[in-house]
Amino acid sequence: MNILSIKKKNIYFKWFLIDVKNKILGRIASKIAIILRGKFKKNFFPNINIGDYVIVINAKYLKISGKKKINKIYYKHSGFPGGISKINFFEMQKKFPCLILKKAIKGMLPKGPLGYKIIKKLKVYSCNVHPHIAQQPKILNF
Repeated sequence: MNILSIKKKNIYFKWFLIDVKNKILGRIASKIAIILRGKFKKNFFPNINIGDYVIVINAKYLKISGKKKINKIYYKHSGFPGGISKINFFEMQKKFPCLILKKAIKGMLPKGPLGYKIIKKLKVYSCNVHPHIAQQPKILNF
């Protein structure tokens, strides 16, 4: 039985630009996670990082449905006793608009060393200006 594998020299990465203005958070995050993982490619292997780079602009204009703007809470812990802090979606969108999308996408990627490499291919910007013009990203519309 032959097991096919892909060599690093045969992997080619593309750059995609996605404008998320007035898009729903979960729907757009799942589509971006598929691109980052490379699941749409015909030579997809679950243990190899063959996904493409994704540039996301206008992250501060993301939307969510229902009462999640107030009820959705993000937690973080300092590691010390009593060191938990929480912030709701509305405040998080004001302070850290890029972090919301990064956290949503990171939760959809594999955990461990492969997931850490994949998430580095995501570039999120809160406005419509980005420094990746030299990569000539292809614009994707969802």
